[in-house]
Amino acid sequence: MTLTKGADVEIVEYLFSAEKEVREVIKVTNCYPDLTIEKAYDLQQQLIERKIKEGAKHVGVKLGLTSKAKQEMMGINEAIYGYLLNDMLSTEWEPIDSKELIHPKAEPEIAFLIGEDLQGTNVTSEDVLKAVKYVAPALEIIDSRYLNFKFTLPDVVADNCSSARFVVGSKWVKPEQLDLASVGMVMSKNGEVATVGAGAAVLGHPATAVAWAVNKLGQRNEGLKKGDIVLTGALSEAIAFEAGDSIIAQFDGLGSVSFFCK
Repeated sequence: MTLTKGADVEIVEYLFSAEKEVREVIKVTNCYPDLTIEKAYDLQQQLIERKIKEGAKHVGVKLGLTSKAKQEMMGINEAIYGYLLNDMLSTEWEPIDSKELIHPKAEPEIAFLIGEDLQGTNVTSEDVLKAVKYVAPALEIIDSRYLNFKFTLPDVVADNCSSARFVVGSKWVKPEQLDLASVGMVMSKNGEVATVGAGAAVLGHPATAVAWAVNKLGQRNEGLKKGDIVLTGALSEAIAFEAGDSIIAQFDGLGSVSFFCK
């Protein structure tokens, strides 16, 4: 099938409803195998606009596929980005409701709080670090709407990169106080170590990943705004969880962040 304006609306509603109704759907490329990455970003933008019409507010950006090993595994050479909305933000003291998610996984990340607007197509990691006010520990909960978590790259981009929830820790640190590439992390599930990682897993340095995102957004005349939160990418592989599980990620120099799933 060929993508038309009518098809755009249909796909956006398809993905929007799948998330709202907490149900799996077959991937978009089953019907539209010619879906390109650029077109997928158009669909992603329309999906976010659909959510904003429902009352959600934009609060930032998230990075995905920031691991070189994962990129090579998928046969790609760059990361992907999606948007964070206020209804995705959870707090450590309120449980994550498993009934609102399909097949969630947790990823440990370093969050950046942007202190000044940042836009362009030649932004460097140094520019990013100058614009970052604080960094903090974070856990992103990804929850692809696609059946069995199976999808192609355009599929996941159109679905806002599997974004579902995120939790940011209470310790905020000035970026110059840490060597972000060397920050070590241990993520545990129900008290047992599940994964370990370091800031360098994110394209060598989290700021490098954010610079890539700013430049990519700049091609669409977008950028980061003062006050935005950026999830810079996973420091390790994601781990699945379900009702009754607790997840905690501990970071060198950044403290910890956790959640409980009810």
